[in-house]
Amino acid sequence: MANVKTQSSSKAGGLVSAIIIVACIFVGLLVWKFLMGASANFEGGDAEKGHPLNTLGMVYKGGFIVPVLLGMLLMVIVFSIERFFVIAKAAGKGNLDTFMSTVQADIKQGKIEEAIGTCDKQQGSVANAIRSALVKYQDVKKEGFNSEEASETIHKEIEEVTSLEMPMLEKNMTIISSLVSLGTLGGLLGTVSGMIKAFGALASAGTPDQAALATGISEALINTATGIFTSVLAIIAYNFFTSKIDDLTYSIDEAGTTIVNTYRHYRGSLKQ
Repeated sequence: MANVKTQSSSKAGGLVSAIIIVACIFVGLLVWKFLMGASANFEGGDAEKGHPLNTLGMVYKGGFIVPVLLGMLLMVIVFSIERFFVIAKAAGKGNLDTFMSTVQADIKQGKIEEAIGTCDKQQGSVANAIRSALVKYQDVKKEGFNSEEASETIHKEIEEVTSLEMPMLEKNMTIISSLVSLGTLGGLLGTVSGMIKAFGALASAGTPDQAALATGISEALINTATGIFTSVLAIIAYNFFTSKIDDLTYSIDEAGTTIVNTYRHYRGSLKQ
């Protein structure tokens, strides 16, 4: 049943991500066509033949690849905001470092019920995983397992809970990482397109068309800049959220080690 729910949730999440991607590209197209391509941004009010009067007009002249790059930029922003809230929720309601200090102190003192209560107040993925390990700790304590059996049982419980929580934390991270490369490649495609136009103007019969040459070079540079900016933003977002996820995973592992060591101390005290 849990696997069925996980698969259903994954499919629903994939559909939502696909809708967001299409919506971002569509919004990028609208911004490029109606905002950047507005007649007020060009001499004579002609977006196709008029000279750009401002930055918006210059970006519009970047050509057909600009709305795609704008869509990618919006994707980075939207998915970054979504990841920020999801990871913040996974950390729980209170400060994570304070929570970990409190829980570990309770565990070391053998106050398991207090630690479970703290997890219930904190909530989030980290607290859920630790709570599950604490409940398993109580179970193995009742069963009287030796230290090695308890260690294996508790670690297995933590791994199972973490494996259920991690997909939620890492969801859409692949999209952000893909945009690192796609932003650069999209900018390169626009650059090549612009340079083709530039060299086409140079190769024209008679006197080279300076306007066409300038337009081609402008298109190349605008697409390069937009693609690089998208990639830089995606790299920053990916590294930031990867670091946050690693911190959450480390907190769970650290708590698991503390629980195991506490049980070993408890079993050791019984043998004395």
